Amino acid sequence: MKAKVYITLKNGVLDPQGKAVQQALQRMDFNGVEEVRIGKFIEVDLSDVSEADAEAQLKDMCEKLLANTVIEKYSFELVDT
Repeated sequence: MKAKVYITLKNGVLDPQGKAVQQALQRMDFNGVEEVRIGKFIEVDLSDVSEADAEAQLKDMCEKLLANTVIEKYSFELVDT
C-alpha cells in the first residue's frame, strides 16, 4: 500500500518561498497568478498493514515527524499498489 502525504502551511502563516515564486511568475508575464503557496509531497510505502492501521500510523508519522503541526496542516490518501 502506498500513502501520498500532502503538507502545506496553515492559512495565515506567511510563505516567503511562495511569495518569491509568485513574484517571479509575474515578472515572467504570468499576470493571473494571485497567490502561490509552497508545500511538501511525501510518498510512503507500507507493507502488510490494514487500511485502519495504515491511517493510524500515518497520522502518528505526520504528528511526530513529517509535519510541524504548529504551522503546517497535512492530509494523506492511501493507494493500493
